[in-house]
Amino acid sequence: MAQSLTLLYASKKADIKKRLEELRRVWYENDRKVFAELAFCLCTPQSSAKASDKAIKSCADCNLLFVGRPEDIAPVLTKSGVRFSTHKSNYIVEARNYFSKDGDIKIKEKLNTQDIPGLRNWLADNVMGLGMKEASHFLRNIGFGKDVAILDRHVLRCLVDYGVIPEVPKTLTKQKYLEIEEKVREFSKKENIPMDEMDMLFWSEYGSLPVEEMK
Repeated sequence: MAQSLTLLYASKKADIKKRLEELRRVWYENDRKVFAELAFCLCTPQSSAKASDKAIKSCADCNLLFVGRPEDIAPVLTKSGVRFSTHKSNYIVEARNYFSKDGDIKIKEKLNTQDIPGLRNWLADNVMGLGMKEASHFLRNIGFGKDVAILDRHVLRCLVDYGVIPEVPKTLTKQKYLEIEEKVREFSKKENIPMDEMDMLFWSEYGSLPVEEMK
């Protein structure tokens, strides 16, 4: 397994690094772009990344993402294929209000990127609808995911296949999340593949999107 992972990484390393570099540039864009990434991650639980991305782009294009009410946003999420659109549209508006100042979104000034573990905990504790997985996903998508794991069920199954964990846990508490993440960190060092790159490697092999479209 380790050898096959090494060969797979060698074949996709350049594309993965290029995509991650594109995501790192998001942080240097405006606050609305960074907030759009947060909204995207709020949509992803039990919905595909493709559907979530389509929904957020549609909402941003017509400005609903930045000024719309939950009842305006929900139909766009539904049409795009995002599940639980009523809850998620409320999460998006609550997050927008939380990160707004003087009538505009000011999310970057509230994110302490000098302490990524602390920032992830803070996001999971303070942003409705955002758990450890979604907070990790958001941080990766704005360029700060080098040392965090995005433990969705797909990745967990890959970790079982590679012997990192014995089985996919039935529930994933914060403590269990951190325990598995530490095992991923050790496996990452052993295989000499950065954690954010390993996540994309798993998805490129077993997921439905090519590397250049991954979020």
